[in-house]
Amino acid sequence: MAGRPLLPEGDQAAEGRFSPGQGYADGELMAEPDEQRLFTEAGPHGRWARLCDDVDATSYRLPHYPGDCLTALSADLISSGDRVPVHEQPSAVPDLDELGRRAVATAVPQREAGLVVCENLVRIYQTEGVEVQALQGLDLTVAQGEMIAVIGASGSGKSTLLGILSGQDVPSAGGAEVAGHDLLAMKRRERLSYRRRTVGFVWQQTSRNLLPYLSAAENVMLPMTYTGIKRSRRRARAEELLDLLSVGHCRDRTPDTLSGGEQQRVAIAVASANEPRVLFADEPTGELDTATSDEVFAALRRANEDLGVTVVVVTHDALVSEQVQRTVGIRNGRTSTEVLRRVATGDDGVEVLSAEEYAVLDGSGRLQLPGEFTERLHLRKRVRLVLESDHVGVWPDEAARRARSAAQDAAGGGPER
Repeated sequence: MAGRPLLPEGDQAAEGRFSPGQGYADGELMAEPDEQRLFTEAGPHGRWARLCDDVDATSYRLPHYPGDCLTALSADLISSGDRVPVHEQPSAVPDLDELGRRAVATAVPQREAGLVVCENLVRIYQTEGVEVQALQGLDLTVAQGEMIAVIGASGSGKSTLLGILSGQDVPSAGGAEVAGHDLLAMKRRERLSYRRRTVGFVWQQTSRNLLPYLSAAENVMLPMTYTGIKRSRRRARAEELLDLLSVGHCRDRTPDTLSGGEQQRVAIAVASANEPRVLFADEPTGELDTATSDEVFAALRRANEDLGVTVVVVTHDALVSEQVQRTVGIRNGRTSTEVLRRVATGDDGVEVLSAEEYAVLDGSGRLQLPGEFTERLHLRKRVRLVLESDHVGVWPDEAARRARSAAQDAAGGGPER
């Protein structure tokens, strides 16, 4: 006996009780009295239809499989409990919009793993009709638990970068993610929650970090009120943080009675109050002397090691950057260099701190050569690249070579070899 479709045309996923001898009704899928019913179920080798006799006492869910054709078969063709394959009808041909969406989805490159990831980040300002490109395709990755320093001259783009990563500014183009938050796609409410819960921030100016009419403990407790932490827990956590950062003795004092170093350490406690994933600090030692700066960096290291928060410090001071294991240099709106510091044990058993500088190769294959290299070798506009077995050679073109030779002759250095 020829079968008939069990599912009406255009039917969606449904759940209902099946009874023989009835027609289709709202919310139910029915079969004819002399026919047995087929129901789909997932299996290791695909989707199958299951033939069932007793459907009066059982409810079944039929997932919606586009193109599936479930057919009720006569009882003399198949036995109850047997499985038969479900034959699929050809699916509809996708339109151009659907093909475009698929192409975009498959073309999106896999983003590098990290807690903080920036890829080809761009920030453009309009100032009095003049376009300023603060960030020009910057790449940066910070792993969970790292403490790094970002250094650069004034105007290099480091403060712009920090403003974007902390949620205070929005990039013009590129990609930026912090702890899974897409900083380009966040709406206003999401951005507010991000700044309250995911990141903490310490400003250079001590007066911007603390409210002058609150005590140190009250300043630390204040951010917790925005995240629903109970009052009893706020006081306990504030005292824990202040003790951890060696300013527990300042808990009942107002900021005007604290030294600059104490104010910044209390500010670190405020930034850590809501257990952020990342703590950003913009020139936190810019107004402090060397000894006090060491105390502030010791507090940042304790926050990093004891609280597990990732720390990103922006500074222009190369000496301050030596307090971390990785220093990222920014020049002309792009990351240009990285300095990695390691502690190695020599043959005599003495630990020695070593530092090695690398040029940053971005996702487009670009790198910035140090200025002293380009000046000394007269590298201008274009250079020749030579691929060797284990390195790439960079050579000046002929015009630059002649200029360099003339400069050496004028200096009495003799011709170039």
